[in-house]
Amino acid sequence: MSEDVPFKQYVTECPRCQQKVTAAIEAYNDGFPNDDFNLMRHLIARCGLCFQTLLLEKEKSAANRFERELTCVWPTPPRVMAETIPEDLRREHLEARTCFKSAAYTATVVMVRRTLEGVCAQHGITKRPLYKAFEEMESTGLIEGRLLEWAQELRLLGNEGAHFTGKPVTRQDASDAVALAEALLDYLYVFSAQFTKFKERRQEATKMAKVAASATGSEFAGSGKNGTTETP
Repeated sequence: MSEDVPFKQYVTECPRCQQKVTAAIEAYNDGFPNDDFNLMRHLIARCGLCFQTLLLEKEKSAANRFERELTCVWPTPPRVMAETIPEDLRREHLEARTCFKSAAYTATVVMVRRTLEGVCAQHGITKRPLYKAFEEMESTGLIEGRLLEWAQELRLLGNEGAHFTGKPVTRQDASDAVALAEALLDYLYVFSAQFTKFKERRQEATKMAKVAASATGSEFAGSGKNGTTETP
């Protein structure tokens, strides 16, 4: 451990709360985990809001000291959305995340519904109401049965958020809505394209293997018993 004793509390972003919190430090260690000899500090802390255990990390600064705000490396922070997802859809979904971070759970599910409307618009589907648009997406092969079920449930939850029902949207429902909407975006704009490239690559490899096998077979067919090419 270094002589720079840590503070009792640090500011970090809790992945569970999805907002900046004050975390109480319970233990720490300084070391050189990489070959570049940069001193790193790892701290075990506890979120001041949800009491989740956190692993924090910080590299010593150029001023030879550790900063008061640290990076949480476990649990894993929310990932950055893929750039293959259209920018306007990423913007809508990030706003849903922002609402969730602010504990605005009703606004969260409304933004998720807006994101799904944007998905339909991106694919040129303008049918209304929204459930008919989802059904058209299934009929055209854009989504499958289970994904259609996800989309419809998210639509219903978004409807509850958009209209007064007297019942609050729970944190768990809002969290699930954000996660499921992100999975839909990944399926449509990341994994579908990745699988298409995978199939094309496999088909090309199979084609090349057949060409190579055919060329080898022709070579042997034109050879004599002693392995020399026969001439007429």
